[in-house]
Amino acid sequence: MEKRFTPALWICILMDLIGCASYAVPVLGEVSDVIWAPISAIIFYRMFGGSMGAFGGVFNFMEELFPGLDFIPTFTLSWIVRRITNGVRDRKTPAQKVQQYKVA
Repeated sequence: MEKRFTPALWICILMDLIGCASYAVPVLGEVSDVIWAPISAIIFYRMFGGSMGAFGGVFNFMEELFPGLDFIPTFTLSWIVRRITNGVRDRKTPAQKVQQYKVA
């Protein structure tokens, strides 16, 4: 099975902070969200890829576009989900662990 790439946590946090930065300037913030939403969606898709990237990119686009939803840390939550799913998928059964230490 192909191992999926997980972006660095600090990059995900940085992307979420950039998305929340529009709250710094009250009126200009919502205008900047219209510019940031498609950029953020493309970055999300490129970072996570596959079905998670496609769904997350659309969700991230909608979250950034609608006023008042910028507080959702989409990149960080997706990083957590990716880490959990990679950990569950990579977990070995007891028989596989024993097989690993058998001598030929």
